[in-house]
Amino acid sequence: MPIEPEAQARDRKDLAESLRGLRRASGLSGERLALRCNMSQTKISRIETGRALPTVNDVERILKALAVPDEVADELLRLARRANVDYASWRAYARVGLYHKQAELKALEASSRVMRHFLPAIPTGLLHVHEYAVETLSPTVSSDPARNVARAVQARMDRQAVLDDPSRSFWFLLTEQAVKWQRASPGAMAAQCAHMAEVNRKPNVEIGVVPQGIPVPATPMNIFVIYDDRLVTVELFSGEVVLRDPRDITQHLNLFDLFWSHALTGEAASAFLAESSEAFMRQRN
Repeated sequence: MPIEPEAQARDRKDLAESLRGLRRASGLSGERLALRCNMSQTKISRIETGRALPTVNDVERILKALAVPDEVADELLRLARRANVDYASWRAYARVGLYHKQAELKALEASSRVMRHFLPAIPTGLLHVHEYAVETLSPTVSSDPARNVARAVQARMDRQAVLDDPSRSFWFLLTEQAVKWQRASPGAMAAQCAHMAEVNRKPNVEIGVVPQGIPVPATPMNIFVIYDDRLVTVELFSGEVVLRDPRDITQHLNLFDLFWSHALTGEAASAFLAESSEAFMRQRN
């Protein structure tokens, strides 16, 4: 189950207080601990006061420097892993405006060099044409929160400029179902598929498609995005989970590689997308 915001805040406070208490019990100053951990004293201070969330690796380095007993270290590492999981609901994003989520994604993309998108259900917003974006951002069931669709769509389309930055690499891995699930009109679906085939020709973009009818030794459970090797976002019906534990990142990198090894890529992927576009065009007649 996703971690509730109150529990997240409590875990982070407990972690900061525990690390500060262990450092004081050891008799080390913040400056001496920083030297032992090869961190800045400012970072140690921010971690101990709760102003900065340490990664699991940060906590491991601090515990090792303090020579903390194994049973205590294990408990604090579990706490660090829980603290490094974020959950935000789409309802919370809608309250402040879904366009703020698009701005958040834009900032995350601007701070990353390599982005891997695993898309078993639907193409990501970076690949959307306008009409498809409108459909995917519009409420679909009565329990969906209200939102400013036009503003969110414009923010999503503005994000796509990052695809033209040659210093960044993008890997988009879709299933055949994600390509062909008819989320919009046949005309919009045809334009969406043709657009993805065109984007696949950008020098810093690779699109893969896992076709139906081939054996794949894994199940595509969730949409996820890996940003460099520092965090993973996992998309749910109700919201989004952010993972920072290195073990979770490694797990998702391995899964991405496994699915990618079964995908059509390069010209074969472009041809598949072009053929899908033509099939949707025929539905218009």
